[in-house]
Amino acid sequence: MNRKLGIYVLMAVLVAGLFLTASCAKKTVVSDATTIEDQAKTAADAAAEAEAARKAEQERIRQQELQEEAARKEQTVKARTRFLNQHIHFEFDSAQLTDTAKALLREKADWLKANPGTSIVIEGHCDERGTTEYNLALGERRAAAAKQYLQDLGIGAYRMTTVSYGEERPLDPGQNEAAYSKNRRAQFVLK
Repeated sequence: MNRKLGIYVLMAVLVAGLFLTASCAKKTVVSDATTIEDQAKTAADAAAEAEAARKAEQERIRQQELQEEAARKEQTVKARTRFLNQHIHFEFDSAQLTDTAKALLREKADWLKANPGTSIVIEGHCDERGTTEYNLALGERRAAAAKQYLQDLGIGAYRMTTVSYGEERPLDPGQNEAAYSKNRRAQFVLK
């Protein structure tokens, strides 16, 4: 009988162990499934956040590039305007370049080097004193002097043409020395 009792006790322990094992396994599986779902959700959220951060960074970079491009364009427009609006001035009855004119021509040469596809017309102008023929010839000498100096600075002659307007296109129509000095000039125009 002891033996039978021992077998019954052993069987009872085994059955209880099976129930406990089975119930623990189910809880573990359910627990693992929930953990896997949570991990998948967390990973998806992290991926979405990373994608949103990546897109935000791309937009920030794009905006910065647009700002830099706008600044470059503004700087280019200012440099172009300065190039066109700064004239080379000459003394009365002279086509000799002054030191100031040479410094300005060096700036213009730098601009032309930075803009290699640009061609220019150099216009020679005079004040109203002198005959029309004399002023046209003097205007041509002034334009040629500016062109030659730019060539000496490395600007190709094929990029520059000259024209003389003599006294025909004054900047200042006045008839005094201040007006005359403004009109004795070489002026630059883009082709």
